[in-house]
Amino acid sequence: MSLESAEAEGTAPARSSSGVGYLWYQLRRSPLTMVGLGIIVVVLFIMVAAPWIAPYNPDKLDLLHRLAAPSLAHFFGTDEVGRDIFSRVLWGARTSVTVGLAIVAISMVFGTVIGAFSGLVGGRIDTLIMRFMDVVLSFPSFVMAMALAAALGPNLINAMLAIAVVRIPFYVRLARGQALSLRSKPYVKAAMSFGAPRVQIMRRHIMPNAMAPIIVQATLDIGLAILTASALSFIGLGAQQPTAEWGAMVATGRDYLLDQWWYPTFPGLAILITAVGFNLLGDGLRDMFDPRMRGR
Repeated sequence: MSLESAEAEGTAPARSSSGVGYLWYQLRRSPLTMVGLGIIVVVLFIMVAAPWIAPYNPDKLDLLHRLAAPSLAHFFGTDEVGRDIFSRVLWGARTSVTVGLAIVAISMVFGTVIGAFSGLVGGRIDTLIMRFMDVVLSFPSFVMAMALAAALGPNLINAMLAIAVVRIPFYVRLARGQALSLRSKPYVKAAMSFGAPRVQIMRRHIMPNAMAPIIVQATLDIGLAILTASALSFIGLGAQQPTAEWGAMVATGRDYLLDQWWYPTFPGLAILITAVGFNLLGDGLRDMFDPRMRGR
């Protein structure tokens, strides 16, 4: 049954609908997007239920069973001090995914506010803000995050803040572009002509109408944030032992890769699958909100 016939019979939302039902209908039309959504749902469930579904305490030592191969007793094997890797991967979801979500939330909020204000105000303020953002963007993102994390000190919170700062300019440019486009709309010009404060215009007219592409970008960035945070942990600038974090687990397990392949493999697969899930969902949302892709 085609979309047109389904709409005529009342079994599908109308094309012009913008509600949750229509979004869900569009998501279901893309198998890869549904796969990404399914991965994210599973990961979020693991984050919440880790204390109940993890068979062992993630920090409990068991030197009698150190570096044990995967078995029914230890699904993913054990590490160099006998900790259950399966339990640590489950608990690591709480750390790694939470850090990724926090990075995106911080960079999106600050970047959107700064970009919307810059695009609405214009003039010298806009030029000054954008030149500063260009300076930040001139450095490779990972190198900049690594330098900031090293300057702040090697721990997970500082690594999270360093990555968030590096990602802010991307949202500033995106929000500024949306603000420049919306500034010429009749309702924005009407609000300006009636003397509405710029902060109010930005809050009530610019930001709500600019959120669609920003949300899509944020969804795509979550996977990148998880990968970057794991990379900083891998080189010793992120999570420290004994924190159960995927990147730190891979960093420790690389010394045992040849003989105990399971040690770095399963945390690495967790990073890969989670990042792919968020990327697939972000691609689906981008296709939904982009008129050029919607017809495909």
